[in-house]
Amino acid sequence: MKRTFSFICLAFLTVLLGACGNQAVKVERIGVDEVNDLSGKWNDTDSKLVSNEMVDDMLSRPWLETHVLQTNKMPNIIVGGIRNLSHEHVNVTTFVNDIEREIINSGSASFVANSGERGQIRDERFDQDLNASEESRKAMGQELGADYMMIGSINTIIDAAGKTQITYYQIDLKLVSLTDNRTVWIGQKKIKKLITGRSVRY
Repeated sequence: MKRTFSFICLAFLTVLLGACGNQAVKVERIGVDEVNDLSGKWNDTDSKLVSNEMVDDMLSRPWLETHVLQTNKMPNIIVGGIRNLSHEHVNVTTFVNDIEREIINSGSASFVANSGERGQIRDERFDQDLNASEESRKAMGQELGADYMMIGSINTIIDAAGKTQITYYQIDLKLVSLTDNRTVWIGQKKIKKLITGRSVRY
């Protein structure tokens, strides 16, 4: 009797697991510019919106005209640390890439490789020095130095009660002269999201 009962339970579990495993998964392609807030957390729309607005603000300030008048060249910018101090996981790399794209596409400034990228480039240059032909190898000591470093942070404040939550994001960026450590621009962007219908999450 016990053996029969065990066999029935095992058969039932097998059918149940098989049914769960055979459920169809629906995939729908959507536009990359389409706004979709599923969880209420930081997403690609926030990254693009913030980078676009902050770069527009940065390039409209007096420091840029002053630099061009003094040097007769457009500025070279490097991204330093942009710290995620928020409650969420924020892909800072994607955010930095969005900022770089906006600045480069503006034609008003250029970016130079960060410390991690420079290491790879220098390794390649060293390899060329040993293996590439004389006319094609790139010489050491010809790197373009940055004029300014961008640093900043992403912060959040959460206010929640029951199944209602407000998440407040504050993104602060600043541009610092590498010549004399002067801060030539400070930008700030704020986003507030109201999330309802779920248990509070921190």
